[in-house]
Amino acid sequence: MMILLTVLAYFAILFGISRLTSRRADNNTFYRANRRAPWYMVAFGMVGASISGVTFVSVPGMVLTSQMTYLQMCLGFIVGYLVIAFVLLPLYYRLNLTTIYGYLGQRLGERSYLTGASFFLLSKMTGAAVRFYVVCIILQQFVFEPAGIPFIVNVVLMVLLIWLYTRRGGIGTLVFTDSFQTLCLFTALILIIFEVISQLRFSPGDAIDAIAASGMSRVFVFDDCLSPQNFWKQFLSGAFIAIVMTGLDQDMMQKNLTCKSLKDAQKDMCTYGVAFVPANLLFLSLGVLLAMYFGDETATMKGDTLLPAFVERGAILHSSLFTLHLFIIGIVAASFSSADSALTSLTTSFCVDIRRRPDDERLRKRTHVAMCLFFVMFILLFRAVNSTSLIDAIYTIASYTYGPLLGLFTFGLCTRHRPIDACVPYICIASPIVCYALDAAAQYLWGYRFGYELLMLNGLLTFGGLWLCSRHRATV
Repeated sequence: MMILLTVLAYFAILFGISRLTSRRADNNTFYRANRRAPWYMVAFGMVGASISGVTFVSVPGMVLTSQMTYLQMCLGFIVGYLVIAFVLLPLYYRLNLTTIYGYLGQRLGERSYLTGASFFLLSKMTGAAVRFYVVCIILQQFVFEPAGIPFIVNVVLMVLLIWLYTRRGGIGTLVFTDSFQTLCLFTALILIIFEVISQLRFSPGDAIDAIAASGMSRVFVFDDCLSPQNFWKQFLSGAFIAIVMTGLDQDMMQKNLTCKSLKDAQKDMCTYGVAFVPANLLFLSLGVLLAMYFGDETATMKGDTLLPAFVERGAILHSSLFTLHLFIIGIVAASFSSADSALTSLTTSFCVDIRRRPDDERLRKRTHVAMCLFFVMFILLFRAVNSTSLIDAIYTIASYTYGPLLGLFTFGLCTRHRPIDACVPYICIASPIVCYALDAAAQYLWGYRFGYELLMLNGLLTFGGLWLCSRHRATV
C-alpha cells in the first residue's frame, strides 16, 4: 500500500505542474508550447523521454552478453544529433513547421506527406504501446497485484493519468513534466547504484575500480569485423538510428520545435546528444555491479531480469524496501516521460497531417481521447496473446517503418528531383517487404541475419525507388 501511495503522490506533483503550465492553454500551446520553452529544460527532459521503462530494465542487463559495447552506439548517436542540429533543425525552423512531415508535402507532394505521417503513426503507436505494456507488467507484479487490482484496471488507470495531465497543455506541459520525471529517474538510478554498492560492501572508489577491472567493462571491439559489436557497425548504426528515430520522428522533434529560436534548439540538441553517453554509462555500470552481486547466478539469468531480481530479492527479504520504492519511481518516470509525449505527438500528427485542421480544438480533444483508447486496446491485445515473440515482432515492424522515412527525407534533402507522387506509397510499402525477403534469404543461404544495418538498407531501397520514379526537377 505504501508503494501505491508513493505512486499517487508522484502523480499529484505531475498534476500540479500541469495545472500551472496549462492556464489559458490553446492548440498552439498543445502543439508547440507557443515556442517559448527554455532550451535547457527541453534538453534535460529529452534525456528522460529517450529512456523508456524497458530501457531502465534492459540496459543494465546488456553487460551479460555484450559488455559495455552499447556505448559505441551511443558515441554514434552524437554524430547523428549533430546532423539533426545543423541540417534538419534549420530546415524545420525555416519552414516554420508544426509537424516535420509538412516538409514532405512541400518538397515531394501530397501523397508523400500522407505516407510519411502514416508511417509515423503506425510505428509510434505500436512501439510506444509495447514499451508501456512491458512496464504495466512490472507495475502489476510489484504494485497492483499485491493490492488486488486487476491488470485491465492497471492499464486504464495509467493511461487515464497520462490523459489527465496532458489533455490541456500538451507539449507545453510536457516540457516541464519531462524535466521533473528525468530528475526522478536519475535520482532513483543513482540511489539504486549506491544501494548495490552498499550490498557489495564497496566504497564508491572501490566500485569504480571494480567496474574498470571487470571483463564486462569492455567498450570497443575492433578485432572482429563480423561481430555484431564491431565498432564501425555500432558507431555508424548509432548515427543513422539517431537521425531517423529522433530527427525524423515527430515525437522527439516536437519538443525541439518548442524552443524560442533555432540557436536555442541547436544548443538543446547538442547538449542532449552529449548527455546520452554518461546517462547510459550509469545504466551499464549498474549492470556490472549487479553481475558482481549475483555472481554465478547470472549464468541462468536473462539480462532483462537482472535489476528486477535484485529489487525482488530485497523486497522478499524486507531488507531493502527503499530500493523497491526507488525502482518503481524510476520505472514510472522512465515510462511516462516517453508514453505521454508519444500520445501527444500522435494527436498532433493526426490533427495537423491527416485531418489538416490544426485550429480545431474540439477535434484535438477528441483525437487525444481516441489515441488513449487505442493505446489501451493495443496493450490489452499484447496481454491476451502473452507472447514474447509477438513483442519482438512488433519491435521489428516498428524498426522497418523508419526505413521509408529515412529514404523520403534523404531523397528530399540530397536531390533536386520530385518523384511521381502517386507511386510514393507503393515504394514505401514495398521497401520493407523487400528487406524482409532479403533478410530471410540471407539467413537461409548464408546463415547471416541483418541487424541495425537493415535500417540503412531499407532507406536505400526507398531512395532508389523514388529516384527511378522521378520525372522532373523540384520547383520548391
